[in-house]
Amino acid sequence: MDRSSDTKSVKKRAARRPRERRVWPWISGAGVLLALVIGAELWQSRPTAAGADAPKLNTTTPPGPAPDGMAWVPGGWFWMGDNSFADAQPEHLVYVDGFWMDKTEVTNREFARFVEATNYRTVAERPLDPAEFPTVPPEDLKPGSIVFTPPEGDVPLNDHLQWWAYVPGANWRHPEGPDSDLKDRENHPVVHMAWTDAVAYCEWAGKQLPSEAQWELAARGGLDRELYCWGHELKPKNRWQSNIWQGTFPSRNTAADGFARTAPVASFSANGYGLFDLSGNVWEWCADWYRPDYYEHSPEKNPAGPDSSFDPLEPNLPKRVQRGGSYMCSDSYCTRYVPGARGKGEPNSAAGHVGFRCVKHVPQ
Repeated sequence: MDRSSDTKSVKKRAARRPRERRVWPWISGAGVLLALVIGAELWQSRPTAAGADAPKLNTTTPPGPAPDGMAWVPGGWFWMGDNSFADAQPEHLVYVDGFWMDKTEVTNREFARFVEATNYRTVAERPLDPAEFPTVPPEDLKPGSIVFTPPEGDVPLNDHLQWWAYVPGANWRHPEGPDSDLKDRENHPVVHMAWTDAVAYCEWAGKQLPSEAQWELAARGGLDRELYCWGHELKPKNRWQSNIWQGTFPSRNTAADGFARTAPVASFSANGYGLFDLSGNVWEWCADWYRPDYYEHSPEKNPAGPDSSFDPLEPNLPKRVQRGGSYMCSDSYCTRYVPGARGKGEPNSAAGHVGFRCVKHVPQ
């Protein structure tokens, strides 16, 4: 659950001017015509920068009416990754076909419909297998999940056990433990979701988890290599654009953005594709296995992730990719709420800041 801080590198990027695209062709004579032809073709196919006059990223159009609660993400080329993070290097060009994506994270209300229809029990609600926890006394093998428990004062940021605790009885119905409930949180993102829970919901709904490339293309909303999902400034016009941490992590959240923990979905403005909350609120599962070096040799078109996982920090624990950060991300710890950053988690592990959203593929 430890999220290393990359604060310095992100702040350096924020201080830069947005990148510009300039070409200075030193050519003459007959080469001018050839250069113009080649340049026009490259211009039409390149990832575009933000701006009212910039060519659109769209290379496909919606194949029909939008499924309920979903928005169309046009396919095209874009720059994926973020060189500020060791496991998101190098930034590289990727092409992704168009697809539908849930406008918001799956909510408690939506997940409740799934459970009512299928009698599904999440990983956090199931008894623990003694074979997986041979050193734990049988009386302590109670279903539960990992809950954020802020300390009373400042603590070292290199020990995540200072603010995480396994709480028996914590699950999607009881986010902070057995004494909590979902009253007035029906429109909040469902949490305590393991990857296997998210996949089960998607299969029931006739959808899929997004690939990592799909997720990032959607999160960028048509903007080209901007620092945040909405542009280059953290607080344009002094307004918070996502539900992240303000104050001293992990002991004091001032909730200057209006929310101390999860926020109702769509509490902040949508991005250029009509999608909400792709930065902060809750981490979102992707379909892909996690490998920190995958970008060095990933396919150029429609990458679906590696065929296995490897995390050098925990080589015996396979991981799946998470994206978007959560309400616990801040400028002092875990700046991974930016669109090019990556997260990771064990497929059968849940926590109080992890949810998901779905996509629907379009036959090509």
